[in-house]
Amino acid sequence: MSYAYQPDEDWQPVVVAAYRTPIGRAFGSLATVASEDLLAPIIRRIVAETGIASEAIDDVLVGNAAGGGGNIARLAALSAGLPIAVPGVAIDRQCGSGLEAIIMAARLIQAKAGSCFLAGGVESVSTAPWRAERPKANGALPRFYGRARFSPDAIGDPEMGVAAENVARAYGITRQRQDEFALHSHRLAVKAAEAGLFRPEIVEISTGQGLVERDECPRPTTSMEALANLKPVFLTDGSVTAGNACPLNDGACLVLVISRGMARRLGIKKGLAFIDSAAAGVDPNLLGIGPVASTKKLLQRQPDLSLSGIGAIEFNEAFAAQVLASLDQLEIPADTVNREGGAIALGHPFGASGAILVTRLYSQLIRGGTPGATGLALIGIGGGIGLTALFEVVRLS
Repeated sequence: MSYAYQPDEDWQPVVVAAYRTPIGRAFGSLATVASEDLLAPIIRRIVAETGIASEAIDDVLVGNAAGGGGNIARLAALSAGLPIAVPGVAIDRQCGSGLEAIIMAARLIQAKAGSCFLAGGVESVSTAPWRAERPKANGALPRFYGRARFSPDAIGDPEMGVAAENVARAYGITRQRQDEFALHSHRLAVKAAEAGLFRPEIVEISTGQGLVERDECPRPTTSMEALANLKPVFLTDGSVTAGNACPLNDGACLVLVISRGMARRLGIKKGLAFIDSAAAGVDPNLLGIGPVASTKKLLQRQPDLSLSGIGAIEFNEAFAAQVLASLDQLEIPADTVNREGGAIALGHPFGASGAILVTRLYSQLIRGGTPGATGLALIGIGGGIGLTALFEVVRLS
């Protein structure tokens, strides 16, 4: 069954280009590159390769979670040389920010509020400013803190790793399963990189010391023995380690979302149509299972949709424990998701990660899929939120 038809088909949102930077380890290969300078080369690549007129871009929507505030979308648009008339807006849904930016662009097209949007996300942990709380008393020292609050203390607002431990215990996810999943992610990512599968979606970044062209984090030499030797990071008697969790990362990702009518006028042959999305909240203490609630909500909205029939599923791998618990609850076999590796291997640049999921779907489905093939992007978010989006390959001309 096709989900792509809409009564006013010219206003169906379609992703027609999707690019990302290489993903660098925090304080690694991209450590000196500011967020706007991660985004700007992608903007220029999309404009150059699609032939879209810069002045036709209605808005630039960019997700960012750990940056210094302000409007990074506007800063990046101007840095890339887009016309002054092209605006920009920054979006913060934490780890889901990049996916939310794409969903918002698609919803704007559905509402006929525009026909051409750049959307995605960026994170530079390496250049993000320190956060300090203003002293409550005159002369007192400021308090440095790592992240914003996501939930009131009366409910619980655990750190991400502690929340992953909560999920592992609540859903019976063993250390061995987590390590096996992490090893599988690295092996898939290394294999995909060696086969050149990431190359078409990556925009190289100049650091002043040379070009960065490859993801920094996939480890070809990791093993079950090496993973088993790692100690728990968050709880002394826990199961979440640096090996079965994502690293801290720098990176950016943008897609071009346009109306189907504009795509036809540009002569674009095939695209990834946005069909629907859903967001849902869960207990912040078990925030990693947010995608279970959002996916079930999407299934209610799309009663003809079957998870077993999805052509490609990209699930953000913040922690192996939360991915496995969510997949178990949704009855999705773990070996059917992230077929070219996920964030445990590739990295998790918070604000960009949701957009990277869509870019990974685009690469797999547009290059290898047939019209009617579907893709699903799922991500869990701090504060106990899940976000799920459904896409379908469509022929445009």
